[in-house]
Amino acid sequence: MMTRDQLARQIYTASNITGTFQLRSGAMADEYFDKYRFEADPGLLSAVAQALHPLIPPETDALAGLELGGIPLVTMLSQIAQRPARFVRKAAKPYGTCQLAEGGEIAGYRLLLIEDVVTSGGQIIESTQALRQLGARITHALCVIDREMGGAERLAAIDVTLIPLFRASELKAAAQDMT
Repeated sequence: MMTRDQLARQIYTASNITGTFQLRSGAMADEYFDKYRFEADPGLLSAVAQALHPLIPPETDALAGLELGGIPLVTMLSQIAQRPARFVRKAAKPYGTCQLAEGGEIAGYRLLLIEDVVTSGGQIIESTQALRQLGARITHALCVIDREMGGAERLAAIDVTLIPLFRASELKAAAQDMT
């Protein structure tokens, strides 16, 4: 089991890339956290899920991973936490079951939304609104990286508390400690 600082350094090393990137929010950035680089590494994904586990609020009925980056996280975290998982689409599929959330019931459930990287919180806000309309109770969202670009504040405005494993500034500080 690695320390928090070791995990931060590994996430930063695996996922931090520089260049010019347009974020989901529309903002431009010269630094990007490519979450698929830590989610595709089975050892690192397992370590991330182990670190996320103690952050799950005790009243949580089910873990709800947001498409696409939240899906590997929620799958691994569900196994570790022994809590049911739900897989939340960006939009309900137009065929088959036509559901927004797959994996089981959501009405009346206290869902913990699982996301990889949060910038503005836009996808969490959209998913929260849609899931609440279907009867889910959502008060918290858990993420691996909070880019510290207003997401936590925007989520607070809809009564959702963001619980980050790391803030971007923490990852950068841990990376600087490597040099």
